[in-house]
Amino acid sequence: METKTKQKATRKTAARKKASPVNTKTNVRKDTPLQVQDLDLASIAIDPDQPRKTLNGESLKQLAQSIKEYGVLQPITVRKTGKNFIIVMGERRFRASKLAGLKTIPAIVREYADNDVLEVQIIENLQRKDVEPTEEAEAIAFLTDRYDPTEIAKRLGRSENFVRQRLKLAGLIEGFKAFVKNGEMSLGLGVAVALFEPGEQQMMLESLEGKFNANQVKRMVDNQTFDLSKAPFDLSDDKLLPKAGACTLCPFNAANQGNLFGEGHMVCTRTACFENKKTKTLMNLIERAKKEGFRLVPKIRYYWKDEERNQLFIAHLEEQGFTVHLPDELEIIEKPMEPTLESIKEKYHYRDLNEEELQQEFDQAMQEHMLAQERFDTASDHGFENGFFVHTDSYHTEEIFVKVRETADEEDDHALPLEKRKMDECTPEEQIVKINGREERKKEIENNKLFEEVVQMVRETEYIDMDKPLSTDEMAAFAISLYQNNIGHHDQSQHFQNFFGDTGNMSREEIVAHFRKDFKEATLNRLIRFLLTRQVHFGESNHTNDWTNISFYSAMKEYHKADIEAIETRFDKDRKKREKRMKERIKELQQQVKALKG
Repeated sequence: METKTKQKATRKTAARKKASPVNTKTNVRKDTPLQVQDLDLASIAIDPDQPRKTLNGESLKQLAQSIKEYGVLQPITVRKTGKNFIIVMGERRFRASKLAGLKTIPAIVREYADNDVLEVQIIENLQRKDVEPTEEAEAIAFLTDRYDPTEIAKRLGRSENFVRQRLKLAGLIEGFKAFVKNGEMSLGLGVAVALFEPGEQQMMLESLEGKFNANQVKRMVDNQTFDLSKAPFDLSDDKLLPKAGACTLCPFNAANQGNLFGEGHMVCTRTACFENKKTKTLMNLIERAKKEGFRLVPKIRYYWKDEERNQLFIAHLEEQGFTVHLPDELEIIEKPMEPTLESIKEKYHYRDLNEEELQQEFDQAMQEHMLAQERFDTASDHGFENGFFVHTDSYHTEEIFVKVRETADEEDDHALPLEKRKMDECTPEEQIVKINGREERKKEIENNKLFEEVVQMVRETEYIDMDKPLSTDEMAAFAISLYQNNIGHHDQSQHFQNFFGDTGNMSREEIVAHFRKDFKEATLNRLIRFLLTRQVHFGESNHTNDWTNISFYSAMKEYHKADIEAIETRFDKDRKKREKRMKERIKELQQQVKALKG
């Protein structure tokens, strides 16, 4: 909605609040005759304060063509102003009629209280299906001067959640609204950005440097919001940070702003508050560990320990007087998770288990769980101490029992592997090795993150919906994916020897480049045909009751029709013999039944 409309809305707010609420039919003088008149188009003007500013040109042309053929089927609504008229409802019909070359238009002249005109126009526009979302959001925000979201939803015939999402969208700064209007920015991402204060939005906008990048915006939102379902503290605890109160009641919890991220999905938009609660949770855990005497074990491996986050966490524990051991230095008994039928199904999703096989796997898992639970329950009897794994990123904890591993010579630091020794315990040559090793690991971690970000970016584009045949590079990538992820080692060596060709001492990147260069579509065809023969379902599944099997059976008839028909004939012959014997037996039994009935 334009600034002028907003100013008008502000001027009229006080008057509207004094007026009694109106219904969607508006406050009209009851004695006003509702007669249709043909008015000269020249005597009618468009309301400059009309909240709807965006009209689809192509849609307007289509409406004009319809009016040429059939006329204006629904009168417009106008109000008197001096000798002329101003449109209240029907601007599209008015514009289309002018395009169609009409001189007059059917209209109903009605009288409105001044403070009701804008509301009537807003509600009439909002009940359309083609309203531009940001204009719709601003219009709904205008109505909140008079009605609460529940009442607005009733008047518009929309859900309350829809109304609340639009109200939040109205909080977008103009720069981001422009991206929504031109279709570059999705409504969902717009709502997510609107969760932040205007100043924060402005910083996000400036970082784009004038060019919209959905992946970059999403990353900025993700970095400044937190999924409260993964919080390490009780969301209803109003004493953890008394000034902040409970997350369940916090206005910065998106679930308290109209389920903006889905029904009941709680997302925090206050970074400082969330981090303070996390820190307070960790401090409470440390105090409890000191009091009760249990170990805190950072859940990280040696090759992750030099990351800044992990180093800070370890240093913090040491400052609090803890001797820190990493999991590699400990014997650990974790609390076992009790299996369920659903977890067994998920574990063996690649196998088509029938009910009996599923139950067998479940029974076996329950036996293993009982043994693991007994070991966990009796751990303290075997020299283990109580402890907790602590995730250094989220501060989530897991109950464990621990015991420090015994080393052959704990006094001889040089007996430890190089990666387990601290830097000041190493010779200069060893320090160089450790520094280079750390840098290589950092590069590997960076590449992991880079690759994941690229994949996430591609997934959010329309890549999979492109109406193009697969390129040679795509087919090569698919072939390697099938080979690596679906062909077992035995089948690789038996059926796909020299899959990558003569690779010599090439690196993996060089091997892939070589494969792409010499790729033949026949390679992909062979992989697919091999997998077609392996990924069918046996047991209770067959070629009449399973989609995979039905499609495979039909496809094979093109190449092995005679052999398949021979097998079918043999089975059919046996089936007919069996059915003949069955019918004879049933006939005998029917005769016996008849004899018994006498």
